This record gives sequence, structure tokens and C-alpha cells, in this order.
Amino acid sequence: MNKLLVSLVLTLGFATSAHAVSGDAEAGQANAAVCGACHGADGNSPAPNFPKLAGQGERYLLKQMTDIKEGRRNVVEMTGMLTNLNEQDLADLAAYFSSQTQAMGAADPTLAERGEAIYRGGDLATGLPSCTGCHSPTGKGNPPAGFPHLAGQHATYTAKQLTDFREGNRTNDGDAAIMQTVASRLSNKDIAAVAAYIQGLR
Repeated sequence: MNKLLVSLVLTLGFATSAHAVSGDAEAGQANAAVCGACHGADGNSPAPNFPKLAGQGERYLLKQMTDIKEGRRNVVEMTGMLTNLNEQDLADLAAYFSSQTQAMGAADPTLAERGEAIYRGGDLATGLPSCTGCHSPTGKGNPPAGFPHLAGQHATYTAKQLTDFREGNRTNDGDAAIMQTVASRLSNKDIAAVAAYIQGLR
């Protein structure tokens, strides 16, 4: 019983400390110059293989950057980029990019209808849940829960993440287990369709 109590106290302590740092968007902007090469100065990446960070949930951004820095999420393009940043620096970057306005994209009309059907209704035949439960009907996500904002994200990037979840290449946190299950029920065509729909979602 004592061991259980100590374990719970330690766990709560670590969980609390993970959210103890408050981000400063102004300080984050000063540190964001190097990020701009891939993600755009304001977080609106011009390259479809790099994610848009603008308008993304602060909690989600901080979690992903921390996981990348600590080796729990492997992103080759990010190798060494966060090494010299401390917890406050990461929180500041998350606050800055979260405060920016995301530029919207456009959906491929040949894929959007199937993509919308998957996003809004899932697929009963395969047991696929809709995306709206976690990411909202508008794709704004659930920032307090750490579920990411999807609307307007590059289709190329979204398709790669869904494929990585499906193939077990992205396993960096507990939320990934949910997405691995969801992605396992998506064919390549379904991934392309839902990613295209998300790119045009507003």
C-alpha cells in the first residue's frame, strides 16, 4: 500500500511538473527563426511534407517537441534541432506557434467526398470511428485534451502520419495507440481521401 501511495505521489508530481512551465509567445517568436526554414516564419509551412504549426494546440505542440527532443518520437528532419532548447524554450515556441493564424488549404475535389464521409461518419463496416469525436467537426481539435488541430493541414503530411500510425512507425505516446487502431482500418485510398478532406476543412 505504501509503495502504491509513493508511486502515485511521484507520478502526480511528474505530471504536474510537465505542465508547470507557462509559455511566452513573444519569447517564442525570438527563438522561432530556425524553425521558419521548414515550418514558415509564422508556422505556415510552404512545403507539404512539413506540418503547419500555426494555430496548433499549445499542449499538443509542447508534447510533440518534448517527445522529439527526448527520443520518444523519431523525426529524422528534426534531428538535433531541439537539443539545446530547455523546457521553457519549448513552451515559448509552443505558445508562439499556437498564437499564429493558420493559412487554410483546399481539398482535392476528386477525393473530398469520400474523405468527408470518413471524417464525419467513420465506416461501420470496418469499425472505423469518425474523426470528429477527438478532432471536432470543424477540425479544431481538443486543445485541453491535447488532441491536435487538423483543419487546413497539408494532405501530404497528414497522409504520412496516418500511414506511420498504421505501420507502427509512430508510437510516441498513449494517444498514438488510439490512432494506430484507427489507422489500421484505413486503406491507402482512404488515407489519401481523408487527408485531402482535412486539407480543405475550415
